[in-house]
Amino acid sequence: MFNLILFGPPGSGKGTQSVNIVSTYQLQHISTGEILRDEERRKTPLGLEAKKYSDQGILVPDEVVIGMISSRIDEKPDARGFIFDGFPRTKAQAEALDKLLEFRNTRIHLVLALEVPEKELIERLVKRGATSGRTDDSEAVITKRIKEYHTKTEPLAGYYSAQGKLERVKGDHTIEETFKLLTKQIDKYILPA
Repeated sequence: MFNLILFGPPGSGKGTQSVNIVSTYQLQHISTGEILRDEERRKTPLGLEAKKYSDQGILVPDEVVIGMISSRIDEKPDARGFIFDGFPRTKAQAEALDKLLEFRNTRIHLVLALEVPEKELIERLVKRGATSGRTDDSEAVITKRIKEYHTKTEPLAGYYSAQGKLERVKGDHTIEETFKLLTKQIDKYILPA
């Protein structure tokens, strides 16, 4: 089983590249945002627990999110591997994910960090906001989200770098060129399905 984390600031292309990676390597996509919405919609015990927090505008505690990720992994026992999108976001979450995977006799093999200059991130997201209608794609909100990413999530780079798992990839090329750079790293561990 091959497990990959894809991370980068808002607008770096994580969503687009995750779709390409899933399609090419036949990995299961685990997006914490999608899981939370699905668990709440299905009214699972974890979903009902998460809803208590989200209804109050409070972040869902790590142990609830880890429980949901554990359930998703258990639902796919024959998976070729997983790509984690939007998780982990903190060192505590990374350590919890490591324990969860270790319990299942697997681990995170590779962490790909998409790097895009801040000016381009803002341009991409403002453009997306103009066509998508997303209210969180205003320049002021975008700048705040990028700053929060650098403060809270970027420190994970050090955590995974110390384990020899981090590869930084320039994400300011075309979608196709960036994908080629990503596959160059992934192919060291697993070949396309």
